[in-house]
Amino acid sequence: MTRTQVQLTQNQVRALRRASAATGKSVAELIRKGVDQFLSGQSEVTPEERIERAIRAAGRFSSGRTDVSSRHDKHLADAFGR
Repeated sequence: MTRTQVQLTQNQVRALRRASAATGKSVAELIRKGVDQFLSGQSEVTPEERIERAIRAAGRFSSGRTDVSSRHDKHLADAFGR
């Protein structure tokens, strides 16, 4: 293993220590597991794959509205409270 140094907030340290006491695992082990979990969710998606996913998603959902294409700007503004 490689030794590294990170800075955590006091709240993070307290929470990690509580989790360590509750699970019987070291703080270092909890941090390693957290890093592993983060990295497993990080997959490199090519621009082509991203476009393909968007194309597959298009038209798969229904809002129940019949004016989305003509009033999309208003619907987005309403959704984001603008």
